[in-house]
Amino acid sequence: MLVLFFYLGDVKYSIKCEKVREVAPMVTLKKVPNTPEYFAGLFNYRGMVVPVVDLCQLIQGRPCEMRLSTRIILVDYLKDDHTPYVLGLMAERVTEAVRRSEDVFLSPGINMGEAPYLGGIVMEEKMMIQHIDLDLLPESFNFLPMLQNGLDNAQEQH
Repeated sequence: MLVLFFYLGDVKYSIKCEKVREVAPMVTLKKVPNTPEYFAGLFNYRGMVVPVVDLCQLIQGRPCEMRLSTRIILVDYLKDDHTPYVLGLMAERVTEAVRRSEDVFLSPGINMGEAPYLGGIVMEEKMMIQHIDLDLLPESFNFLPMLQNGLDNAQEQH
């Protein structure tokens, strides 16, 4: 499978590329009052209003640092009514997309409870890389329309 590597602080993470539409440069976001801290804002992506989630704030409790390599990862989802929906994920040091076998991702052996989207771990060059499950991520956001992962069998497994 093709995975995208990025950092949140000093910790390296990965996501599957199958839902990734594009990795866009950082842009000025429209702030929305009374939203969770991890909601970074909205931006216009080719005529669509796209909500952006700050993954650093969501996972580590601090905002992403604005670096030249900070990017918005645009991910495709389906709403419950099967209309397409794009979600932006802000991450630091979005570095590379690489092929990895699914069997290299090992279970962390613990229940992630409040963060069910934190999946398996892959060891690479003595570094543990945490995988983020894009199918489970939107379930953590109560301000987004109901999304489906578009994979019926994946929903049945969860």
